[in-house]
Formats: sequence, structure tokens, C-alpha cells
Amino acid sequence: MAALSAIDKTPEEELVHWVIVGTWAIWLIGGLYHIYPIVAWTLAGWGFGRRFGWLGPADAPMLKPLPTGVWVWMAGMALMALALIAGHINFELGLDTLIKSLLGWMKGWALFAVLPFAGASLRIRPQILYRALNLLSAQTLVIAPVFYLASMTGLPPVLYTSPLYYLGGAPATFFDVGTHWIDPGANDIRFRLYAPWSPAMAFTAQLSMMMGLFDRDWRWRIIAVVTAMVACMLAKSRLSLVALPVLMLAIPVLSHLYRPAIVALAGVASLAGALMFNSVMATIDTAVASFNNARADSSRVRATLQRIAVHRWQNEAPVFGHGAVERGSHLVEFMPIGSHHTWNGLLFVKGGVGFLALAGPFLWTFIEILIKAQRDRVARSCLGVMIVLFINSFGENLEILSYLAWPGLLLIGMALNRRTVGLWSETLGTPR
Repeated sequence: MAALSAIDKTPEEELVHWVIVGTWAIWLIGGLYHIYPIVAWTLAGWGFGRRFGWLGPADAPMLKPLPTGVWVWMAGMALMALALIAGHINFELGLDTLIKSLLGWMKGWALFAVLPFAGASLRIRPQILYRALNLLSAQTLVIAPVFYLASMTGLPPVLYTSPLYYLGGAPATFFDVGTHWIDPGANDIRFRLYAPWSPAMAFTAQLSMMMGLFDRDWRWRIIAVVTAMVACMLAKSRLSLVALPVLMLAIPVLSHLYRPAIVALAGVASLAGALMFNSVMATIDTAVASFNNARADSSRVRATLQRIAVHRWQNEAPVFGHGAVERGSHLVEFMPIGSHHTWNGLLFVKGGVGFLALAGPFLWTFIEILIKAQRDRVARSCLGVMIVLFINSFGENLEILSYLAWPGLLLIGMALNRRTVGLWSETLGTPR
């Protein structure tokens, strides 16, 4: 397989490459939750130094102005912090809780600002990112069968919990090192690999696939797809079963909207859908029911959590939210209110302000990337990242998993930094 020369890599590319490739090694010490955000902030500081000329040779080319889309993300995440502070003040949660929450913001929502900034400011080629993720996928493809066999031998699900857990910031599951876990609701064996829980692993696999698919070597692209399918099957995540086919279909369609064939196909599909509206709706209802019944208890808990979160947001804290998640009752199996759903969680914790702080940048980026994706290869990969984030936002809290999504957030900055016109490669004659 074609190799990328290490001689040509910039220092920031070396850092990104080795952190991604070393994911399993970092997982062994339980360091992913702490080390990934540190890397993100390091890259942001590096980008800050590049922009102000503190790093790099004096004759380095002048950086382009920071893209508007990156400014939108930074403004949105600053507004998120403002909503967090206001919620803590309104509900008198105390200074200690506020400081902990702000530290959580730095490891969570702030990454949606600092990583796009770094991606737009540093000299990191997308191909370096794609190849590193595919190397990680190849490792995962080798390790996954070992985990499966270990679960069959009766090995304990958790081998040990890293001492880094005592630094705080997250529950022990983020620092557990083990081969599998037992789903208490279904009494079933599921796998989370290096993620804190199984659906989070499926989420990470989808992100890796959408970037790895744009590696220029077709053999690595196959590894990206196969690894994603294996990881999602081992995770037994219902959402991923929907996401994978949607992603494989959506990217080719959405990145070729200017082609007459796609427009004609959309017209035919719309007409067919209108003519068969009742049948289509019945099929959708059946699919949704099957989706929920696959894990009825889990679906019931999630639905109840969302209803409680929205009801309490509307009646208690519509503007700035409650400031923090709250432990639920026995009705929701003591799951935190404000978890398991990004948008309803934002309404409960950070109110309408927090909701808009994410929705605004998200919508801006999706529209801009969709336009660029018609001619730009990097934007197409980023479009896949945006769709993965959107789909999983309805089943996961993106804030707590943002550390796992850091390569995708870095790619958002790279894609926003691309020009809308003149995107044809001068050397290859193909979309860049």
C-alpha cells in the first residue's frame, strides 16, 4: 500500500498521526479522556502561534484570514459557556460546581471551537488524517476478534480501571480497560473497544469510516468500511444500523446535486413518495416500532428521559437551562436527566441559548460544506462527518463524546478553510 513519507510531514502532522495511531496504546493506560483534549488544546495553541508568527520560519507563507465558519463555531461555544454560567447562577449551584462544569466545557463543547480553529490554522494535510485513521482501523480489525474470543472464555468484562480516573472529570467507565461488557437490560454481551460504551464505539467507527473512505489508496478504503461494519455489529447499536446505509447513500447523492441524473432521481423519488404516501408512512411506522422493540426497555427509558427534559425546560428554565444534568428517578433507572440526546439535553442544561449556540454553527457549517462538497473532496469527507454528528446527536450527548470525535472536528476546520471556487487540483486534474 502506498505510504506517506515521514520526511515531508510537518510537526503538527506528526503529532496528529502518532496520537491517532497510538490510540490503543493510550487506551491501555486509560488516558484517552484526558490526553485527547490536551492534544486538542495543544493544536489550538499551536495554531494561535502560527497565526501570530510566533512559530515557524520568518519566510513562512501568510495564513489566510480565519474562515467565517470557524468564527461562528467560536462564538457559539462562547455562548454555550455563557449559558452554563447563567444556569449555575440562577440555580445557585455553587462556585465549586461552576468550576467543575467549566472544566467539563473545556473538555467538551469547547473542542467544537478550538479544533476547527486548529484545522484552519495549522499545516495539516487531510490525507495524513485519513491514513492515520485507517491505520487505527487496521489495528482495530486485528484486535476485535481477540476481544470476541476473550468474552467467550469468561474473562471479566473489566480488567482494571486506570488510576487516571482519580484525576476526575468523568465516570469510571471512561477509564475502564476491558474486552466487553454485559448489557443489563438485555443480558447480552456487547463490545465497546476503546470507547466508554457500545453506541459511542459505533459513533467513532462511523466518523473514522467517513474520513478513511477518502484515502487515495482503495485498499485502505476497504479497511475503513469493513472495520466500521465490524465495530457497529459488535457494538449492537441500533442507531448505527440506520446510520451506516444512510451515510453510504447520502454522501454520493448530496455531493453531486448539480448533476442532472441526481436531480431527476430526486424528482422521481418525490413523485413516487407522494403517490405512495400512505404505504411509505406505514412502512416508516413499522420500522420505528421494530427499532424501539429491539430494546424495548432502553427505548422506554430514553423516551421518558426526553419527555422529562423538555417538560422541565419549558416550565422551569427556558432561557439558560438548569446548568447541569440531574440524577433521574427509578422511572428512568436513575439515568441523568439531560443525557442520551444532545438537543433535548441542551434545552434542559443550557436552555434555548445553549440550543441555539449549537444549532446556529451546525446549520451554517452544513450549508457551507454542502456547497463546497459539489466540487471539493475534503468537503465531501467533512459532509460525512457532519451527517454522523447529526444522526448520533439524537441518541448520544455529543458533548461528552467530543474527545473521541476530535479528528472529525479538526477536519471541519480544514474544510471551512477551503475556497468555494477554484477547487480543482492543478497537479492531478481531479477534485481535491
